This record gives sequence, structure tokens and C-alpha cells, in this order.
Amino acid sequence: MCRARTNTRLGPIKRLGAGQGTTETCVVKIQDWPSSERPGEKLLRLAAALSEAELVAIWLRSGRPGQNVVEPARSLLVEFRSLRGLFAADSIELSRCPGVGPARYAELQAVLELARRYHLEALCAGPPLTSPRLAADYLLAQLRDRDHEVFCCLYLDNRHRLIGFEELFNGTIDGASVHPREVVKRALTRRAAAVILAHNHPLCCIAVSPPRCGVTPTEAPRGFAAARGP
Repeated sequence: MCRARTNTRLGPIKRLGAGQGTTETCVVKIQDWPSSERPGEKLLRLAAALSEAELVAIWLRSGRPGQNVVEPARSLLVEFRSLRGLFAADSIELSRCPGVGPARYAELQAVLELARRYHLEALCAGPPLTSPRLAADYLLAQLRDRDHEVFCCLYLDNRHRLIGFEELFNGTIDGASVHPREVVKRALTRRAAAVILAHNHPLCCIAVSPPRCGVTPTEAPRGFAAARGP
């Protein structure tokens, strides 16, 4: 007979006969996995080889009694429908899930913030923003999961290389108040030669914004010409 172990760290579940037609669950420790199948070792060799559930399992670190850690990881992906849904969940939503407390939530937020800063650093050290697609990719990474409207600026040097990003105004679900004086003030402080003005659509609206990128003529800051890509 095989009894269930309490150590449930990253181990698969086997069901073995118990003698009289019954079965019991035996949780195998991660040390008992073949080295080629252990998520940690797979991550060191090639991160892309891991499934989303295995990557989430590494973040969770441990499962629950009678269950390996990959199962709670799969449950989280099902609960939030995708990795994006999981990453966008707030602390209250995640706290309802077994195995995810304040410490795990804080770790996840730290990883996401590191990813955002890495993306910004890559843009700052990269080539000029000569294509709307380059700016759009960065803005999507920054703003796509916000539940309120954000008005932000990308500051460029005289060669259109990124020198900074800043969220200037936060609004409601369908709008944000923009103060032209502050936009110009921040651009001058940054010594920007050009500025890209942007805002998100929290309601996932993909329709084209009205002229001037959704900013009314009375709100458009003077001194900066609006440029739109194709």
C-alpha cells in the first residue's frame, strides 16, 4: 500500500492498487522525476519548452496535500482563462485561490514590473522610433490591462530615440482629464525634442479615436504637432 505524502512539491500523482479493489493517491517528490522532466531543470535548459502550467507551478513552488503543484497551476489558468487574465488579477481575486497569498502576489507584481522596465530599457537603448508599430508594442505592454483610462507620454530626443515614458493623467473607465500646461512642462523638463501622446481604451474598444487622438481641440497642448501613423 502506498500512502499519500505531505510533501507535494512539483511532483506527479500516481494511483496504485491498495489490495481490495481500492486505490490510494501517492504524490511523487520532484527528486523522483527524471531530470529531463523536472520543470526547474527544463527552465534552465530552455524556458520555451515549458508549458504555461509548469511555469506557473515554478512560481507557486508548492502544491497542496495530495496534489502536485502543477494541478493548482492549471486551476489558476482555468479560473482566469489565460496568463494575461492571471497577471491582471488583483490581490483580492488571487487571494481567494489556494496557495496564493500576499507574498506570492507581491512576487508576481515584482516580476511583471521587471518585465515592463526591461521593455522600456530595451527601447531606450534601441534604434529610433521610426515606426508607429514600435511605439504601439511598448504601449500595449504598459497599458493593455488597465481598468481605467491613462494618458501618457513617450519623450524622444532629436533622433527620435526614446528617453523616457511617463503616465501623466489617470481617469475613469471612459475618459481622463488632460492638462496641456503639465504636458508641455514635463516635456521641457525632460528636454524632449519630440513627444508621442497616447491613451488606452479600458473597454477594449478598437474603434478609431476622434481627431487628435481622442483629445478635444481645447485640450490639445500647443507647441506640439500631432503625428499619426498609417
